[in-house]
Amino acid sequence: MSHHHEDEFRLHTPEFSDLNKKLDRRNFLTKTSLGLGALAVGSLIAGAKGFGGTLSKPAVEGSSDLEEEILRALPHIAPKAKRVVYLFMSGGPSQFETFDYKPKLVTMAGQNLPDSVRKGQRLTGMSANQSALPMVPSIYKFNRHGKNQTWISELLPHTAQVVDDLCIIKSIYSEAINHDPAITFFQTGNQLPGRPSIGSWISYGLGSDNQNLPTFIVLVSKNGQKDQPLYARLWGNGFLPSKHQGVQFRSGKDPVLFLNNPEGYDGKDRKEMLEYLSKLNKLQNDQFGDPEVDARIAQYEMAYHMQTSVPEVMNTADEPDEVFEMYGPDSRDSGTYAANCLLARKLLEKDVKFVQLYHQGWDQHGSLPKGIAQQCKSTDQATAALIKDLKRRGLLEDTLVIWGGEFGRTVYSQGKLSADDYGRDHHPRCFTMWMAGAGVKSGISYGETDDFSYNIVRDPVHVHDFQATMMHLMGIDHERLTYKFQGRRFRLTDVHGKVVRDILA
Repeated sequence: MSHHHEDEFRLHTPEFSDLNKKLDRRNFLTKTSLGLGALAVGSLIAGAKGFGGTLSKPAVEGSSDLEEEILRALPHIAPKAKRVVYLFMSGGPSQFETFDYKPKLVTMAGQNLPDSVRKGQRLTGMSANQSALPMVPSIYKFNRHGKNQTWISELLPHTAQVVDDLCIIKSIYSEAINHDPAITFFQTGNQLPGRPSIGSWISYGLGSDNQNLPTFIVLVSKNGQKDQPLYARLWGNGFLPSKHQGVQFRSGKDPVLFLNNPEGYDGKDRKEMLEYLSKLNKLQNDQFGDPEVDARIAQYEMAYHMQTSVPEVMNTADEPDEVFEMYGPDSRDSGTYAANCLLARKLLEKDVKFVQLYHQGWDQHGSLPKGIAQQCKSTDQATAALIKDLKRRGLLEDTLVIWGGEFGRTVYSQGKLSADDYGRDHHPRCFTMWMAGAGVKSGISYGETDDFSYNIVRDPVHVHDFQATMMHLMGIDHERLTYKFQGRRFRLTDVHGKVVRDILA
């Protein structure tokens, strides 16, 4: 039987007939009543200004017309960054042991945190019952580096080498004081789960520059201490179409789950199977008009392309020895933070739009000096190598690199305190992040905290401000990229956020 006749036969099977059946009177009236109502509304608001342009069609519940108008208007401004790599240090790195040098604390070691500094601010349940809040300086030395003589901890010698490429922001703040709401806030713009992640918004707004790899890829390092869990919803699509969710790449023989063919299947008839499935999905879409059907078709097609593209991009065997030496010995061990930084560079070279690395283990409530030294040793060299590697390949000029966690740490010690052993509790009121590359000023420090790194005294930057600035660098006006869900238009920055223009190059 010819392929033509096979197709004709399949299209007339009972399954296809059921999906492709004629609409009865009730279905017709149910579906077209909404359409007629939409036309009536459209006649009233035709020509009204919307987000980014004149609307030629109405924006009604269940319609994607306005979303299409929004996307056609992108980019809103000339983008400086084509791609983003976000190095998320899960757990909350201490600013005292990394970037925010506070020498006056040496003379105040062991003294109780003054009420005039705390100002009644909320404490976590882990230290709220402490009888005293003894302040503790870092036991690690700071030295000046770079053209602007920026203070950097001795724990970060490799980062110190690239300090002239960094824009260090010391005045980030958040409302969330516990891990899950804090990290969810950073990744989705809301402390409650269910919203689209930051990478999903970028995927939705800007699409892909590589049709063979996902727009949004996630890497979780295997050598980070699993002190705080990471949930897949942190890179989920929320209420956006599912094709915009982050795809996690793992180490091992199955980098992407369920991508490889099952054992005993050679895949020779894969293309025919996908074409048949596509016809089924098209009939399903024609019948119900569910946009998730289109999203599922796109995901099947992407999976088909990824079967050849993923093995190629995951293979680092051809990298010269000097590259592995630059990223450090862990870079030869697939799945480590260093190996993921090297993989991130390869993904960025392939024009993947948004790459997110998660490294757990920064939640040091006790034994902080030992713990943070190990964390810095695991991440410092590879982080700096990524900056150097992107720069020498001409990619840093249009790639935005971000480093930071969900909050900072307290000036006082939680629990036991000794000369060389202490811990720090969560502190959302001020902490440090840095950005580098496309569109941001290099070699600067922005914002200032008080002598206790407890309050911001100059140039505060809220989480929503950071998100707005990142989107601005990608060519997106954060107020105009919205998505209608359950009767309300949502955006990453909710109803807040302003671009931090002082750090823009």
